[in-house]
Amino acid sequence: MHGEAMAHASYHFYAGQAGHEHLGEPRRLFTDAARTELHDHFTKEARLIHFVHGDAANLRESIKGEREEATRMYPRFAREARADGDHDAARLFTEIAGDERRHARDFAKALNAITHHGGHIPAGQKADPVRVVAGRPKVRSKRTLRNLETAMRGEAFANAKYTLYAEHAKARNPKLARLFQRAAAVELTEHFAGEAVLAGFVHNTADNLRRSIAGETYEATKMYPGFARTARAEGDRKAARLFTEIAGDEAAHARAFKRALRHLHDRRGGS
Repeated sequence: MHGEAMAHASYHFYAGQAGHEHLGEPRRLFTDAARTELHDHFTKEARLIHFVHGDAANLRESIKGEREEATRMYPRFAREARADGDHDAARLFTEIAGDERRHARDFAKALNAITHHGGHIPAGQKADPVRVVAGRPKVRSKRTLRNLETAMRGEAFANAKYTLYAEHAKARNPKLARLFQRAAAVELTEHFAGEAVLAGFVHNTADNLRRSIAGETYEATKMYPGFARTARAEGDRKAARLFTEIAGDEAAHARAFKRALRHLHDRRGGS
């Protein structure tokens, strides 16, 4: 599931880069693949393990995660970045820690509102999206870069998780759904995006396609077939079928990305 969440976030910003380069077909492919990774693969895997619980349980889990990031992970990353001379990263980590504290407070208020009928469910923090375009890493320390990559994986997963929690809450508690939706947007379009800029995560579209082909090919030919074999050996036919289905989807993504890269290469005269 972490891989699907990361793929969704990556493709979201790869699509933006393709748009920046005025490349309509790669942009469409990345957008469609991002949608599949989150709303099909991640969602089906989550359903298989009963990942989403009741609204109160989802809030408790969210509070725990946000407090961990606000009080431990991001403050440590900020201290290490300052020690390594990466002051922009230190500022970003500190800023995100503050956002995560606010998320934890909002989720705690929402939990009180739905379990004790006390107070109200907050509207949540509106996202202030960060623009991400291709660029080199803006940090000097390998440790800071590793921490950025770790943080990005966490933000991608939080975005996917809160999206599912919002879907679950939507029918009976639209205000709670809005809170989760806004938190999901902040995690992706502010936190992940800001970290991606400093990490130099997004490259030009040709390189983004190459990276995506490698990732999708690995998942289609090794990771998911291995998961399917393990599931079958353990008698879990439902999981085996899902892993096999996803492997097929990832193979289709790889083929589509290869065609797009070939067309891009031809368009640029083979350069």
